[in-house]
Amino acid sequence: MLKKATLVFIGFLLIFASSCSKYNRFLKSTDYELKYKKALEYYEKQKYQNALGLLEELVTIFRGNEKGEKVMLYYAYSQYGLDDYILASYHFKNFVRTYPNSTFAEEAMYMNAYCYMLNSPGSTLDQSNTISAIEEFQLFITMYPNSNRIMECNTNIDALRLKLETKAFDNAKLYYNMGDYKSSIVSLNNILKDFPDTRYRDEVSFLALKSNYLLAINSIEDKRIERLKNTVKVYYKFIDKYPKSLYLNQAEQIFEACQKNINKKS
Repeated sequence: MLKKATLVFIGFLLIFASSCSKYNRFLKSTDYELKYKKALEYYEKQKYQNALGLLEELVTIFRGNEKGEKVMLYYAYSQYGLDDYILASYHFKNFVRTYPNSTFAEEAMYMNAYCYMLNSPGSTLDQSNTISAIEEFQLFITMYPNSNRIMECNTNIDALRLKLETKAFDNAKLYYNMGDYKSSIVSLNNILKDFPDTRYRDEVSFLALKSNYLLAINSIEDKRIERLKNTVKVYYKFIDKYPKSLYLNQAEQIFEACQKNINKKS
């Protein structure tokens, strides 16, 4: 049994060595048509690393002709197949710059934006790639307003913006939980300004009201009344905008507390 397993392993090594030897011959070959053919074969077999090795030289060799378009496009897709979305997005966009009139230009421009989206992390992490993805999808819409991918772009933009909303909301709640009510108020108001249709708007507006109240009652004597009166103004805006809010009872309690504190000083 052991001998049989050893023979199978040796056989595998021989096949592997043989395939490596063939691949190295293709790499060193000056027959660019053969390299082109083999590169596409490797790509179709999803051997993207092998395809990249052959395509890299061919990008320059075939630049400017029909094969050059395919080489550059397959080069970008090979990076995509290896999950290297940063390099893939760069090469997809470079394809559009190099071959702006290509029938594949629209596809490549979309894939450029899509790679940014795939590289967008969870909402707890830095959102630079999320912002870039939104910008690239918006650029695609501007460049190809009649594309059948427009609806998909808008769906992706909505999903990416939701991630930014969640990030902003989590940051604002962090300030609130830390007792930094000034920063909390600024952050919460920025959410309402930057994302007017946010799904968190009711809670955000209430937390802004509560942050104003907590800032007021924790202020020094000279600033307390002024801030309590400002909280009352925020309350009126809140009930005017959200008359059926889930937080209405709590908002009314804040209003009554403000009135009592103001009346004490009258």
